[in-house]
Amino acid sequence: MANESNNFQELISHCKEYGYIFQSSELYDGLSAVYDYGQLGAQLKKNLRDAWWKSMTQLHDNIVGIDAAIFMHPTVWKASGHVDNFSDPMIDNKDSNKRYRVDHLIEAYAETLDETKGKAILAEMDRLLAADDLSGLKQLIEQHQIKCAISKTCNWTDVRQFNLMFSTQIGSVAEEADTIYLRPETAQGIFVNFLNVQKTGRMKIPFGIAQTGKAFRNEIVARQFIFRMREFEQMEMQFFVRPGTQMEWYNYWKETRKKWHESIGIPAEKLRFHNHIKLAHYADAALDIEFEFPFGWKELEGIHSRTDFDLTQHATYSKKKIQYFDNDLNEEGKAYGNYTPFVVETSVGLDRLFLTVMSLAYAEEKWTKEDGTEDSRVVLRIPTALAPTKLAILPLLKKDGLPEIARELLDECKPHFHCFYEEKDAIGKRYRRMDAIGTPFCVTIDHQTKEDQTVTIRYRDSMLQERMPMSKVKDMILEKIDT
Repeated sequence: MANESNNFQELISHCKEYGYIFQSSELYDGLSAVYDYGQLGAQLKKNLRDAWWKSMTQLHDNIVGIDAAIFMHPTVWKASGHVDNFSDPMIDNKDSNKRYRVDHLIEAYAETLDETKGKAILAEMDRLLAADDLSGLKQLIEQHQIKCAISKTCNWTDVRQFNLMFSTQIGSVAEEADTIYLRPETAQGIFVNFLNVQKTGRMKIPFGIAQTGKAFRNEIVARQFIFRMREFEQMEMQFFVRPGTQMEWYNYWKETRKKWHESIGIPAEKLRFHNHIKLAHYADAALDIEFEFPFGWKELEGIHSRTDFDLTQHATYSKKKIQYFDNDLNEEGKAYGNYTPFVVETSVGLDRLFLTVMSLAYAEEKWTKEDGTEDSRVVLRIPTALAPTKLAILPLLKKDGLPEIARELLDECKPHFHCFYEEKDAIGKRYRRMDAIGTPFCVTIDHQTKEDQTVTIRYRDSMLQERMPMSKVKDMILEKIDT
């Protein structure tokens, strides 16, 4: 099955071989934990982004989208708490000089234990993390003699916090440059634009502001392919509500977002809620929607009740009033009033969602044919609506007018969805290549097409083939995309 851990390395290799993901700067031996999306990966990523954007801004009449800049005034990050609080506990091995995130080090050790002992040490780690007990974390590591993977020793430094923000300078002269940060999240661009959007859009509480875009975190231990990277993309929506109603909306959005993941083809049994033990400084409730990746249950999306922390902080640091005048309160028999809205956040990593779809789609299949011989294929069962290429158009021969007929069908279909045209190699090889890149439909143009205007359509998932009128191909695929 696609989600077996022993297939993960094969999936990584497959992503490179078929144009989904490349190591960044591979020509120069690569850059650690940074990846480029190839021609098929970029399209799948766009399809996922578009599906999320449509679900938020088009299908909700009280959510709008913005695109805030990556560079922001440095005081934004002081107000948000990132300058003082955005850090992870780290530890170094003195013999190998290798640095570890403490939770990753302990989690890796727990995986080597039986289930009961593993759960016990993870529970103790969670308790210590929640209490910010750095010395207790080191004692836990020493107590269990957790070793460095390189030096095989337990010669550790003290545990300390490491800030994850990248800093840079802005200005034309180095001596006059000001230090600014690459944003570690997209949410703050929404908060500082709250009044701009609310007033120009005449938005009424409750309403949301959505955004997609790059974020940057100086992860010391980035790992597991594109799951944890230093440059990544987020899809976030901040939903502004009346104080006191935040838990109602928190529960609404956690269920709504889980159903959305199921709607794009993620099985319900591969998703679960995980409540946070240690809440962020701004939250009064928080959970993760976790997915069972090939390497275990990990966060796919976060749902957070952020209270009024962000808007209040930006009002304090900017010395400008950020409030909402609620006319609807009077209709409910309450006095008109200004208040600072509370916020419920939904935040999903686009790269992690990409990895989710790919890990579910990847499969290696073998079977025995009717003549007793063995056959096999590697296939990406990407849902039709998300697949980078929807249709492959394959003339059986490069002569007899078949390519001309095939290109007529290509010209009819390509304004509506992505198509691929190929004449080279035997038809069986071309089918296998389309299976490997996840193309759900292949149409073969043959000599019978010249006689009756029918084509052979092959279905990726079942490998079944049938004849159908060429005139119906476009509408059939459009119907499949919309279902």
